[in-house]
Amino acid sequence: MKLYFIPGLGADKRVFRHIHLPEGYEMVHIDWIPPHPTESLHDYALRLAEKIDMNENWGLVGLSFGGMLAAEISRLFKPKHTILIASISSPAQLPFYYKIVAPLKVHKILPISLFKNASLARRIFTTETDEDKALLRKIISESDPAFIRWALGAILSWKATDLPADYYHIHGSGDHLLPVRYVKPTHTIPGGGHLMVMNRSEEVNGLLARILEG
Repeated sequence: MKLYFIPGLGADKRVFRHIHLPEGYEMVHIDWIPPHPTESLHDYALRLAEKIDMNENWGLVGLSFGGMLAAEISRLFKPKHTILIASISSPAQLPFYYKIVAPLKVHKILPISLFKNASLARRIFTTETDEDKALLRKIISESDPAFIRWALGAILSWKATDLPADYYHIHGSGDHLLPVRYVKPTHTIPGGGHLMVMNRSEEVNGLLARILEG
């Protein structure tokens, strides 16, 4: 079975470098497509789903922003598996402080370089290996500012009201970007942060195997 992986905002397939699937599963990476300027998260997910071969059994794994898109695709179609990692399954799970700033349209006026520089600076204090930190800095520096600006707006204006029919949700109790108290994960990694696919990958791989083989 093919499992389609969607990375997080400002990232690409390289963030999944430590993720390994059980025998019988093939990892397929979905690359970003350019968004239309006023496109909703729902409509973007619909276009992104065109990359999926739905003539055979398939599943989705989405990280952070990619998990939000995976949730939307799962609502529209019926994958065999939907797995969210360090993400949310509906806008109702966004922390309240994001909802407060949403009407201010801050994402339209703040320089995207601030978001990128903050992410780059934070790597100094995280627990990834030096090699992974260097890779993350490279990924962040190469990310498209226009895409990040669109995605921030799409997240803040996300309108979904229902949850995907069946899904699994892996979350870290130490996630500061999307705190666990606002979500209802099916599996929790104690102390895991937002990028536990890199620095807690053995535990993530173990949970993926348990879900897929269970």
